[in-house]
Amino acid sequence: MLNEQDTGLIVTDIQGRLAKTVYQSEAFLLKCEQLIRAAEVLALPIIWLEQVPDKLGATTPVLQPFINRNSLITKCTFDACQNAQFVDTIQRNGKNQWLICGIEAHICVYQTALSLLERGYTVFPVSDAVSSRDPDNKQLALANLRDAGAAISSVEMCLYQLLGSSQHPAFADILAMIKE
Repeated sequence: MLNEQDTGLIVTDIQGRLAKTVYQSEAFLLKCEQLIRAAEVLALPIIWLEQVPDKLGATTPVLQPFINRNSLITKCTFDACQNAQFVDTIQRNGKNQWLICGIEAHICVYQTALSLLERGYTVFPVSDAVSSRDPDNKQLALANLRDAGAAISSVEMCLYQLLGSSQHPAFADILAMIKE
């Protein structure tokens, strides 16, 4: 079960034209925004990844306002764990549970999540906040990650786990975000 004290969020490569061409991009981007905003309210560490932004473009404009430039890591490998800065950032945060959202589910999200699992982290791919151009690739990635030991979640599912109770101080704010 997720807990607020031991959880962080990894935002993977939601960039350029690709962010607009993934399956159900509008719904996907809305769920990513909800997840990111809720993570900010809960003061979870957020690590932002961009895959070769000089070629693929920067993070999509709808998410730009939420980026903390100090936590933005540029990478060229599909598996972010092949990037020393990413591994160092994960270790420095001291969290054992990582939510992961982004694109593409079957490439960068999949490879990064698998490597995190192999390193002993608990990984929660957020099903409605990951996407691919082809929905079959997304489903295949989530199925393989589940088989590898990941705990597949959704935005609402993970947020309610993190809150734990309607008495949580952030409950009203997060409920309002979910209802948007």
